[in-house]
Amino acid sequence: MKLFRPVGIRELKLIKESGMTKFPPRLPEQPIFYPVMNIEYARQIALDWNTKSAPGYAGFVTEFDIDDEYVSRFEIKTVGTSTHKELWVPAEELDDFNSHIIGEIRVVEEYYGEKYKCDKGE
Repeated sequence: MKLFRPVGIRELKLIKESGMTKFPPRLPEQPIFYPVMNIEYARQIALDWNTKSAPGYAGFVTEFDIDDEYVSRFEIKTVGTSTHKELWVPAEELDDFNSHIIGEIRVVEEYYGEKYKCDKGE
């Protein structure tokens, strides 16, 4: 199955540090890891949230493949219109989830907000 994940600069940096093979652990206040089911929804979050938020003011759409059988155990939640579908993965299961990613996590779109300032280290 192909899934998408909108990320900001900090999360993208951590993904790059993993060799583009895993998503970083969730913060204590983030009990759910939620990749999304379609690129339109990922694009909306990257544009409407990440480009307007510090730090970074940039949003990236990542795409990745994951084992169909494994991922079928997680619940799909619709959180708005029929476009707004998320796969809800409990944060404590993220390491196992990462081990079922097939190949690399790919950055397929990037967006920069008005307040974005290039950091040579990015």
